[in-house]
Amino acid sequence: MNTLLSRRRFLERSATLGASLAAAPVLSRLTAAERPSNRVRVGVMGLSRGLSHVAAYLELPGVDIAYVCDVDSRRRDKGVAIVQKDQKAPCQAVTDFRRILDDPSIDAISIAAPSFWHTTAATMACAAGKHVYVEKPGSYDPQEAAWIVASARKHNRIMQMGAQRRSQDYCIAAIEKLRAGSIGQVRFAKCFYKNNRPTIGTGRHPSVPAWLDYELWQGPVPRRPFQDNVIHNNWHLFWHYDGGELANNGVHLLDVARWGLGVEAPRQVTCAGRRYRYRDDQETPDTGTATYDFGATGISMEWSSCHPRAAEPLPFCAFYGDGGSISLWEDLAGGTSTRNIRGRYSVNDLAGRVIENHQGHFSDVAHFSNFIETIRGKEKLRLDIAEGQQTALLCHLGKIALRSGQTVEWDPAKGQASLTAEQAKYWSREYDPNWRPVV
Repeated sequence: MNTLLSRRRFLERSATLGASLAAAPVLSRLTAAERPSNRVRVGVMGLSRGLSHVAAYLELPGVDIAYVCDVDSRRRDKGVAIVQKDQKAPCQAVTDFRRILDDPSIDAISIAAPSFWHTTAATMACAAGKHVYVEKPGSYDPQEAAWIVASARKHNRIMQMGAQRRSQDYCIAAIEKLRAGSIGQVRFAKCFYKNNRPTIGTGRHPSVPAWLDYELWQGPVPRRPFQDNVIHNNWHLFWHYDGGELANNGVHLLDVARWGLGVEAPRQVTCAGRRYRYRDDQETPDTGTATYDFGATGISMEWSSCHPRAAEPLPFCAFYGDGGSISLWEDLAGGTSTRNIRGRYSVNDLAGRVIENHQGHFSDVAHFSNFIETIRGKEKLRLDIAEGQQTALLCHLGKIALRSGQTVEWDPAKGQASLTAEQAKYWSREYDPNWRPVV
């Protein structure tokens, strides 16, 4: 069975859903921009990665964190304590993010819940008149990618995706140098991710802990019994909830590669991988490679997340041109927090000699500041949701190629993909009937 799927339909459901993608930065002024104080009131949903959201907003002038939200009472207590320590304005801790949406004084919601929540929460927030910062990938599959963009356009909401390297000085400088022709015609980009994650073991099905609202944690996904090696962070490794490293960390790297090359949809996508190191409950590959052919150029993404030894030094993204290469690197200066990341790029000649080094520093604050200043009408988003979902689509197509064991074919000129019956199974997912996204 062949199913033709339009890229235009993917990103623009219809003209009635709002402004075209080309006009994405032209959005209405917000409540916050009209206030004499110009203050922006936000709520943060999900307090693992969301604590970095909290830390960034606390550094920005004129921002009040009015709510912190998590289904884990321990995280709620920690989150509200952090805010109340550094912020004069009151902050409420809530379990259900709909409490934030019901408050008309809230300008924006910052979504750092598990990725299977992203599209549902974001579309509900847009319908409630809130602007949205949503972590990557923003969607579970190509259908959700279409929905989340359509919702932002329909309700004329500002929506930033959290692939934060779009706001990092060393990444911006590297892309500018690349675009200036410093390594000549660029032929290919490679992305690398490595880690040494431990085994997740074999899960048990005990009673749901008293500190967890498990029903609300599951939200949009079809119900499964509580399993103790899924929550909190291992849900990334189960197809029911996410797409493994390709959807988790791959979106960060692929976004830089696509940004640098200036490409959109690929002609052809292949992906292969397997769980090699451990025999446990993890379903997604710990090692794999995805390749994307754009015709005149291409991208590859390689990951090895359970490496048992110190791996060879590799950049997270490298561009190869007729006159040399540009590589982007990130090093931890101690600890695992993004606050400890030192970023840099290097330029190499064709013989591999380093001819230029540029040092930088990773800052979450820059990307959140861009979001807030766009709400105030003073800047344009560095990663509008439509641009972010173009990158997420690479991850989704790679996942389809991996799970089907078949190459995904796409005709960029026609804006169409031809899916086999096996591939079509992964274009969209099933939902709990109470939480299906509505645009």
